[in-house]
Amino acid sequence: MQNSLKPIVVLDFGKPDGMQLVRRLREKEVYTLILPAAADVQLLQQITPAGLICFGADKAEQIPPRIAALGLPSFSIAADEEPTPELFAFAASCCGESVPWNMERYASFMLEDIRQRVGSRKVLCGLSGGVDSSVVAALIHHAIGDQLTCVLVDTGLLRKGEADLVREVFEGTFKTKLICVRAEDRFLSALKDVTEPEQKRKIIGALFIEVFEEEAKKLGHMDFLAQGTLYPDVIESYQAAAGASVAVKSHHNVGGLPERMQMALLEPVRDLFKDEVRALGKVLQLPDMLVGRHPFPGPGLGVRCVGAITKDRLDTLRQADAIFIEEIRNAGLYDQIWQALVCLLPVKSVGIKDGKRVWEEVCTLRAINSVDAMTAQPALLPAPLLTKTVERICTEVPGVSRVLHDISPKPPATIEWE
Repeated sequence: MQNSLKPIVVLDFGKPDGMQLVRRLREKEVYTLILPAAADVQLLQQITPAGLICFGADKAEQIPPRIAALGLPSFSIAADEEPTPELFAFAASCCGESVPWNMERYASFMLEDIRQRVGSRKVLCGLSGGVDSSVVAALIHHAIGDQLTCVLVDTGLLRKGEADLVREVFEGTFKTKLICVRAEDRFLSALKDVTEPEQKRKIIGALFIEVFEEEAKKLGHMDFLAQGTLYPDVIESYQAAAGASVAVKSHHNVGGLPERMQMALLEPVRDLFKDEVRALGKVLQLPDMLVGRHPFPGPGLGVRCVGAITKDRLDTLRQADAIFIEEIRNAGLYDQIWQALVCLLPVKSVGIKDGKRVWEEVCTLRAINSVDAMTAQPALLPAPLLTKTVERICTEVPGVSRVLHDISPKPPATIEWE
């Protein structure tokens, strides 16, 4: 991709709104990436940018000499400045034939990029039923057909009915080669007594890779592992220089990967935001039932089951989550909400059921709206919807006697609890 389209690179001098500038430029159909000002020169040379925008640099002299030596066209903008027509004109003039940049062009370039990079070799792609992995699988299948084999790892951390949906769409509709691996016991054993969120994510990420490598060996040989890594995943996982954006959490598609791998990574949507991935899915003619699904984290329910993970707790969480989503759909609000989820908390609460005192689990409902997952605001749900959801969960889900409502924005909270 980077050999085909030359981006504008926003150099982030540690100010909080650099991502918003990237969004604004992409809305103008200018291919834009962001890097910390302390980025390595070799990385910049690898990206081959068409120009630089120094965001938050008070003076041109702040541009690091090693970067200035590249001789790239540059434009400086203070953090408190609104983007001007001159800025947009600069970006468009630098990018030349790369403008307009949209999902139709991205799909065309990526299909060719995948074909050139993969050649006659084989790709293994992990499917979860989520938007990201589904779009990646469809894109690669369009590019190389039967050279792609998809693997669904039933980790025990999937949503209710997830595995069946994946089989229906990819085996039934798209006739994709699909292998289903039942690995619930293996994942739960590895996660036993693990409560620290970062450790959970790294265990899940490492075990995913192990499973994929094992399946690759069974298939004879696989050269690439395809993943649905997104741009916010990459940005949040940066360990940037002081003053720039710092890592919030590792992602199983990024920081959770083990250092030694037997397959090269293929991440065709790693430069895209979630809304752009949805748009790409529509270009690829994926059904709305997949493209319109709410985001689901790579580690699955493992990061929504706060505290210790057990099969019983996961079953409780899965059932409560399904009820919440069902009630949102019944209210006609599903497509108006970016993401809705239930978290099972690591506390218990006194309750009364059938006239008897109980000591049971507590879960929380969370619904948010966002554009790119970098920031989020709570979706304020109607009281009747909340009331019915709470009533159903407390009645239909064994072991839950109290339901809370999380209306925290991002920041300071992240979208997921872990």
